[in-house]
Amino acid sequence: MKYVLGKIKTELTLVILFCFAFQIFHYSFETISINIPIAIPTIIGTIISLLLAFKSNQAYDRWWEARIIWGAIVNDSRTLLRQIIIFYNDPNFSVEANDFKEKFAKRQAAWCYSLGQALREKDPIKPIRDLLDEDELRFVKKHKHVPNAILMLHAKDLKKALNADKINVYQQVEIDNTLSRLCDSMGKCERIKNTIFPTTYSMYIRFALCLFIILLPFGLINIIGWLQIPLVTTIAAAFFLIEKMAIHLQDPFENRPTDTPVSAISNTIEKNLMQMVNEYRDEFDEELPVYGAKAHHIQPLNNAYFVL
Repeated sequence: MKYVLGKIKTELTLVILFCFAFQIFHYSFETISINIPIAIPTIIGTIISLLLAFKSNQAYDRWWEARIIWGAIVNDSRTLLRQIIIFYNDPNFSVEANDFKEKFAKRQAAWCYSLGQALREKDPIKPIRDLLDEDELRFVKKHKHVPNAILMLHAKDLKKALNADKINVYQQVEIDNTLSRLCDSMGKCERIKNTIFPTTYSMYIRFALCLFIILLPFGLINIIGWLQIPLVTTIAAAFFLIEKMAIHLQDPFENRPTDTPVSAISNTIEKNLMQMVNEYRDEFDEELPVYGAKAHHIQPLNNAYFVL
C-alpha cells in the first residue's frame, strides 16, 4: 500500500486540500448556492472510465508485446547454442571445441544482460564483465550499441568456424538465421522503448479527470455534507491509480516493479545455456576414459582413446 499510494501522494494531497477548502467555503457562505446536479459529474466520470479503459488496454498490449519478444529471445538463445553444439564438427572432442561452445554460451548470456541494461538506459558493460574475455570486452567498449557489437562477435566466430571447416555453409546459414531473429527481437524492443505513448492523449485524460474531481463535491455537498471529503478522495484515488497503472505498463523498460523482468529472464537464459554446455561435456566425459587429472586432449586411434 505504501508503494501504491506513494505513486499518487501528490494528487491525493491536492484533492484533500481542495475538498477541505470547498467544505469551508460552503459553510462560510451558506447563502451562496454552489451545488450542481450529481448527474453532471456522473456523465463526466463515465466518459473518463471509457478513456481509462482504452488507455489501459493499449498500455497492456505494449507490455505484453515486450514479454512476447523476450520469450522469443529465450527460445532463440537456446536454439542458437543447440545449433552450435550439434553443428560444430569435432570428432576428437577437443578442449578447443569445448571452449568455443562455452565461449559462445557466455557471450549469448552477455548479449541478453547487455540488451536488458541498454533498454533500461543503464550501463550495459557492468553485468557482462565476467562473461566476456579481455579482447571481447575491449571490442564491445568501442561501440555505443553493446548488444549489436556482441552479435558481431558471434558472426566473426561463425566465419572463423566456417573457414576452418568446423561447420558447413548450410549450417552457417541456419545459425545466421537464428542471429537474425535475435537482431529482430532487439529492434522490436527498441521500437517499444523509443515510441512514446501519445502525450496529448494522456493530457486530455488528466484534464477530464481533474474536471471531474472539481465538479464532484458540488454534487455531493448537499447530500452527504462533510463525508464528501473521504468519498471524493477515495474516488479520486481509484481513478488516479488506474491512470498511473496504464502509464507504468505503457513503458515496460523503465526499471520499475511493473517492467518486463529482463534481468530475471537473462539469468534464466544464462543458467540454461551453461547447463546445455556442461551436459554435453559430461556426456562425452562418461563415454571416454580419461586417465590423469590434467588430460587436455583425447584423440581416437584404432578404436581406442589415448590421452595426450
